[in-house]
Amino acid sequence: MHVSLLEAQIFMLDFQAARWTIKGEVAPQAGNNHPTIAPMGVFRTADGHINLAPAGDPMYRRCCEVLKAPELVADERFGTARRRVEHRDALNAAIEAYTVTAPTTHWVAVMNDAGVPCGPIYRMDEVFADPQVRHLQMAMPVEHPALGRIDLVHQAVEMSRTPARLDRASPECGEHTDQILAEFGLSATEVEELRAAGAI
Repeated sequence: MHVSLLEAQIFMLDFQAARWTIKGEVAPQAGNNHPTIAPMGVFRTADGHINLAPAGDPMYRRCCEVLKAPELVADERFGTARRRVEHRDALNAAIEAYTVTAPTTHWVAVMNDAGVPCGPIYRMDEVFADPQVRHLQMAMPVEHPALGRIDLVHQAVEMSRTPARLDRASPECGEHTDQILAEFGLSATEVEELRAAGAI
């Protein structure tokens, strides 16, 4: 078995890669927008941003109901999935006129209650304040000889038989030189000679 970072990244290109391999279509850059579905992407709120993903007609209608925006359902520019993509900029602007009127927590709650995928877009401090992130203990405390107690990012993969542990911070440059050279059989005198010669 082998694992290639290149192969993994190409696999993650998903349907964008398939658009090339199947149809010879080079997908353009889409920024924060989904390349083939609208509306789907980033929308400003009263206090931040959300990622909103009402894919398909039924979900789009539920999204408009939550926004209290029946005109977005009636507007012929947004009547089909294809037309919503064609008029993406106008649709996104119309939706954002609603989302900026309330905070992120409001939209995440009401959209998810309606079955419309919606989540917050966090700043880094908000990532580590999130209850789920705290539950997963993704910030692990360790002691650093110079900095004292610091938090490090915990491993993303948790093995049941060999759980990951963070016992200490990364060593300082050269912190274990003497120990490593001793493991290779060098005496304390030989290590000091190397140090005096500037080799270590």
